[in-house]
Amino acid sequence: MLQQNTDDTSIKAYLGVDALFKGTLSFDGAVRIDGQFEGQVNTVDTLIIGETGDVLADIEAGTVICKGRMNGTIVASKKIEMHPSSKIIGNVQTPALNIELGAVLDGNCD
Repeated sequence: MLQQNTDDTSIKAYLGVDALFKGTLSFDGAVRIDGQFEGQVNTVDTLIIGETGDVLADIEAGTVICKGRMNGTIVASKKIEMHPSSKIIGNVQTPALNIELGAVLDGNCD
């Protein structure tokens, strides 16, 4: 049986480790980025930045789960989760922020 470990969200799209994408990403559901992304993200759902993910973007999302590197601004309407391997450089705005031991937030939090 295949198990999904994304907080009961099924991943609708996946950007692999060797992939590079530049532009605007809009989606419904959950998207996981394990490669490089540069641009803008707009969604009311979940964005997952994997351990190998490297994102340079302005993000507006419902939930952001960060396990990799993120540089830019995040506005999350529900929550932001930062796992031990994550590093966010930039400002974040969210009603709920979970920072696990080892995670780095270099910016302002509102």
